[in-house]
Amino acid sequence: MALTEKRNVSSKLNPKRPKIDIESIVEGILGSRKRANDVFDILESLRSAKEKDVISAASACSKLFSTLLERKDLFIGKLPDEDEALNGDYSAEEKYHIFMRHRYNSCVEMLLEYLHHEVHEVKESVLSCLMKFAAAEGQHPLEDMDWSEHYSFPRQLIQLVVDNILSKTTDNSLLISKFQEYLEMEDVRYYVMSSIRVNVSAVMEKNKEVLLHVYQNNVFTLMSSINMPSQESELTNFMVKQEAKLEDWKATKLSDHKRGFEKMWLGFLKYKLPVSMYKKVLVILHDAVLPHMIKPTLMIDFLTAAYDVGGAISLLALNGLFVLIHQHNLDYPDFYRKLYNLLEPSVFHAKYRARFFHLVNLFLSSSHLPVYLVAAFAKRLARLALTAPPTALLIVLPFIYNLIRRHPSCRVLIHKPTAEDEALEDPYVMDEEDPVHCCALESSLWEIKTLQKHYHPDVAKAAMLINTPLPVQEDDISEVLEITTHELMERDLKSETKSVPLEFETATELLRGGDVIKQHFSLV
Repeated sequence: MALTEKRNVSSKLNPKRPKIDIESIVEGILGSRKRANDVFDILESLRSAKEKDVISAASACSKLFSTLLERKDLFIGKLPDEDEALNGDYSAEEKYHIFMRHRYNSCVEMLLEYLHHEVHEVKESVLSCLMKFAAAEGQHPLEDMDWSEHYSFPRQLIQLVVDNILSKTTDNSLLISKFQEYLEMEDVRYYVMSSIRVNVSAVMEKNKEVLLHVYQNNVFTLMSSINMPSQESELTNFMVKQEAKLEDWKATKLSDHKRGFEKMWLGFLKYKLPVSMYKKVLVILHDAVLPHMIKPTLMIDFLTAAYDVGGAISLLALNGLFVLIHQHNLDYPDFYRKLYNLLEPSVFHAKYRARFFHLVNLFLSSSHLPVYLVAAFAKRLARLALTAPPTALLIVLPFIYNLIRRHPSCRVLIHKPTAEDEALEDPYVMDEEDPVHCCALESSLWEIKTLQKHYHPDVAKAAMLINTPLPVQEDDISEVLEITTHELMERDLKSETKSVPLEFETATELLRGGDVIKQHFSLV
């Protein structure tokens, strides 16, 4: 049978068209080249309006073209134009290869379009088919590989898949969770990171200073789905098995993975982000991003900018800054001043309150901090405690006690003798942003004395500890960092109630001589 140049593959269903057996068509095409034109029937089914037909056709395409790739029945190299090939000086076998290669390209184009389908099952089936094509192309390349550094990996197809997954209008979180299975393979992960960087650069350069919420959320979801290996010996799972020496392939080197990972994140974070995206990034940055970078200090600009934003974003930026300061010797002159100003009433109600106080405790754990600085933090916390909820007070009071234990010079805040005729005015300046000039050492912790009459018994009991010498052993605040109001109420309600005696002798009769009264009324 002569090869047909084109056939109308309509996107509309023909109601009179009988149902075809796709499996038998695939077997027929693979069994005889004379039935090559039947491939149009499969492509036409792929254009069906019914989801089941599309999924069935995608499965058929996967089987058909994967087999043709293995047989090397697709044209290899620069693909000539179809009209030129059919009318040109090519052998029958070459014309067949060119014809099927064009049909393969058409199939890939349609499958990529279906990654934007509204039904998730269709997108998942199509993604599986495309990744099978990628694996087959890796083993049987369709292009002459000029770049030895990339070996025979199908970079172009992976780039197209990533470009379509990162939709600007549709949330593809579910599809990305499916794609995550393929990211466990080392070579796929390496080239996906490169593809993300290319895509982000192309999209964001066209939309500078514009927030693309859906797109940026898709990019973040995909990037955060990448699990980086910690050792080079873990790089063992590859989609494409290379025949050449693997030592020269970048996908086999952990350092190149880290470099690609670093470029990907830096390329994403250099553009303007929505506030909600800032929070998502900062939550995972310290343990899922920084440890896998070649130079974590390249995140300094992003973290310091986030730290200057204020509010919850500043609280979350503390984690990343902590890693850079303690592990990479970051010098941040105004760090403690900004940390001091983060102590506001809203911090007691923030979602990340536990993480914040955990980090503040670490930052103030050094015994080499100046006394005025520690005293400023203790005094500011004490002042904020006057209006804080009980759950926060159970954190703040032990926190202040620990600061005093670490820095005995701060005991002056507890024992502040005053003359009888001295004016009772607190010299502490709450509105002062610089802890150097807030006059904390000239003040006292009278707020804790006030809290001894707090309505909650646990708070009052904790405040009473300041009346006695503090023990040397620090309080473990980790036990109360996560406590909630509900848990506090449940604990109070479940506490055992002691029976309180109301009388020395229990009354057995309400009125004595009840019979006499009855007799009296009967006589009347």
